[in-house]
Amino acid sequence: MTNRYLVSRSRFIAAAPEAIFEVLATPALHSVIDGSDTVKGAQPRGPERLALGAKFGMEMNMKLDYKILNTVCEFEEGRRIAWRHFYGHVWRYLLEPVTDDAGNPGTLVTEQWDARLVRGKFFLRLAGYLRRHPANLEKTLAKLDAYMTSEAASGAGSGSGPGQLH
Repeated sequence: MTNRYLVSRSRFIAAAPEAIFEVLATPALHSVIDGSDTVKGAQPRGPERLALGAKFGMEMNMKLDYKILNTVCEFEEGRRIAWRHFYGHVWRYLLEPVTDDAGNPGTLVTEQWDARLVRGKFFLRLAGYLRRHPANLEKTLAKLDAYMTSEAASGAGSGSGPGQLH
């Protein structure tokens, strides 16, 4: 059964789950991989690395500059990370070690936007989120793939701490 308030996209990325997780758990890198182009940077007083219950602020822009405070609500080291903000929808990443058709090791990365428990779903529809999110998730996964490829090519993608993300 499908639910239009759970948008999910997956992509094979030729990197270890632990290396990808480091990017996702680093708020300063989120603007690098954001496919919606609304995440502009991490607020300076937040944690450098996320953990369950961590609160982190992001600088955003969707026609206007604004700030958003997120709370990590799901966390399984190297496998799952998710956060939500005041309105309640959840951004979730699931990482599964796999091999591609050629036998190359990597990770199946699934990104989800989960608004199933949000009140006032009418406003989400009115704002166009349901139309935009499938493409934005695909763009985010493509940017994450490109980032991991560039980090691996530069020798920095060893999983010991990549640059910075959203």
